[in-house]
Amino acid sequence: MYRRYFKRVLDFVVALLALVVISPLLLVVTVWLHFANKGAGAFFLQERPGLHGKLFKIIKFKTMTDERDADGNLLPDEQRLTPVGRFVRSTSIDELPQLWNVVVGDMSLIGPRPLLPDYLPLYSPEQARRHEVRPGISGWAQCHGRNSISWTEKFKLDVWYVDHCTFLTDMNIIFTTIKKVFVREGISQEGNATMEAFNGSN
Repeated sequence: MYRRYFKRVLDFVVALLALVVISPLLLVVTVWLHFANKGAGAFFLQERPGLHGKLFKIIKFKTMTDERDADGNLLPDEQRLTPVGRFVRSTSIDELPQLWNVVVGDMSLIGPRPLLPDYLPLYSPEQARRHEVRPGISGWAQCHGRNSISWTEKFKLDVWYVDHCTFLTDMNIIFTTIKKVFVREGISQEGNATMEAFNGSN
């Protein structure tokens, strides 16, 4: 009953109130990133699969420049990640604009993280079950390693959440997420600025 009826109402109310309360912070970070990103803009929009795999545009703070090499190819992530962007990402401030995605119903506060559409045909039937619920700003996998665990482990945790989506589970995830933000655990995989790409086997 919680998952079907109350979760969406709670998401809408909490996300809308949070956007109002933190709007001054969002404004400051927007201006800060506008200059730090060397003209690349402060926001990052990208299509992601949501509930039942339906595509939507996720919004995040942009933490990298658009700098390219002599051949016009984007430089590696770790070279484009600015000091400001690193701070914004390590504190998870980059995720805050997704509160708007929650308000409009594309996402939930808690659920499996929305990944790239390119991964959809690579999922096993069991892994694809992560799309039986709305994707979230944080989730069960983020509480158990975030980007420092393997894709196989991440997907197992995502599916576990689908089968155990309750109010108490969501409260547990919220408080655990807050704790991990303060200690900055699991921000990236060892040797990478971000999570390595999923290729259907890792």
